[in-house]
Amino acid sequence: MSRIIFDIETSGKDFDSLEKSTQEYLLRWAETEDDIKDVKESLSFYPLTGEVITIGLLNPDTDKGAVYFQSPETQIAPFEENGIKFETGTEKEILEKFWNTVKSYREIITFNGRGFDCPFILIRSAVHKIKPTKDLMPNRYNGSHIDLMDQLTFYGASRRRFSLDMWCKTFGIKSPKEDGITGYDVKNLFADKRYLDIARYCLGDVRATKELFGYWENYIKFNP
Repeated sequence: MSRIIFDIETSGKDFDSLEKSTQEYLLRWAETEDDIKDVKESLSFYPLTGEVITIGLLNPDTDKGAVYFQSPETQIAPFEENGIKFETGTEKEILEKFWNTVKSYREIITFNGRGFDCPFILIRSAVHKIKPTKDLMPNRYNGSHIDLMDQLTFYGASRRRFSLDMWCKTFGIKSPKEDGITGYDVKNLFADKRYLDIARYCLGDVRATKELFGYWENYIKFNP
């Protein structure tokens, strides 16, 4: 079966660059300085106030894949590293590369893709008038999109939702967080033009998802 794992990294817009009415809307429930700080730091979580800056993809059966990432103002020629192609582009260009890649796979695998990555990709693609080439949000029970957060909580039967890092620690999988970078660092890394560091961090998340998928497929999923 052809299948592909993917993950994205996002970055929020500068709060001061937003229209005054948008700023007021976002801050309408903020009562303290901490509340205001939280709002400003959460802009990367939403496709209306953020954008896709990196997309990592990996075929779990061949261990080959690609990382498409933004590198504004910095020229980075395409290169390959351990079977992974690294290519740069604008947000529109990396989204187009993503859709061109996933259209040929029957099954997609994510960690919290239904709750974050897929809706974010779909909205940002619509902003650029890019049509989907694959249904990223099918019926959650049909098997064409395996979201490991769904699977590991048994579709909500286990109410607590743990992070990818927590699952990695449980199963002894190397987590990209061990290298000192977390998703909260991405915005600052992007501002500091550390584009390759973000690309490799995203690839680390994808590889960790592959290992976690192996545990689910071999030891948790019922195979009669």
